[in-house]
Amino acid sequence: MRTDEIAEAVDACLSTSLADRIQQGAALVEELAHYGFEGPEYMKFRNELWAQSEPILKGMLRSGSLGRSAVKRHLERGITLWISPEDATTLKADAAARDHILLEMQIKALKTFRRKALIQREWNPDYKGPRGASCLLTYFIGTCIWEFGKVFKTWAQNRVRWHELHVLSDFEEETPGGRRGLAGLLQSSGYPAETEDFVTVFEEILKEQKLETQAVIQLTIAGYSTTEVADMLEITKGAVRMRRHRFRDVIYQAARKRRIRIPEQLHTKAGISRAKQRAGAA
Repeated sequence: MRTDEIAEAVDACLSTSLADRIQQGAALVEELAHYGFEGPEYMKFRNELWAQSEPILKGMLRSGSLGRSAVKRHLERGITLWISPEDATTLKADAAARDHILLEMQIKALKTFRRKALIQREWNPDYKGPRGASCLLTYFIGTCIWEFGKVFKTWAQNRVRWHELHVLSDFEEETPGGRRGLAGLLQSSGYPAETEDFVTVFEEILKEQKLETQAVIQLTIAGYSTTEVADMLEITKGAVRMRRHRFRDVIYQAARKRRIRIPEQLHTKAGISRAKQRAGAA
């Protein structure tokens, strides 16, 4: 699973030697196995793995090396993965597209990694192959690269939906234009500057939240239902609703502190009614 490119990226991010990382990883896996690879200790490990891999994967997506590695790995297994020049250019230029793919790729990889690398013990600290053993982080990034193929195919087939990325599904009321949340407001004619500012600060606030909250909100924004988000993140539907509700409170707290100005159409149903009345009077 270990490649020179991935290993070099991991070495640049971590100060410990490869031998130490493998030894520490082996001890950690034994400890996590005692708890069945679940519970608070596993969640802590999972979050650290996510956080450590994120900047490496982002850089590989931006440079295009992740796509090239995925194409090569698929080809080695007799599977065709084609990335068009247009899609490659979009991934290099569009941070939102990269973030969307990164999120789904990591979610899928965490499930596969837990099942195969940990439970089925496919990660072997004593591996004696040509490249030698890899540390857990390198192995996980390799798993992400493999999962990229499925995530990329879905993204490429549904690019026409990406304009919905900024739908703020947490605010359930419809906008005067008949569309829910922020996407409808962005498409209305009277509030371009106001809504652009809202989106920018909204994304800044989201990045300050816990990783699981970020995942819940981004998947909700991308159009996934409560049930789908719960299944993807392996949490309950109640936990999904709770995190959305708490994040909505964070947004309103930021508004009270004048950090963000929520467009009137997203405030309450009463606000929408007033907007409709003004539109009718006009």
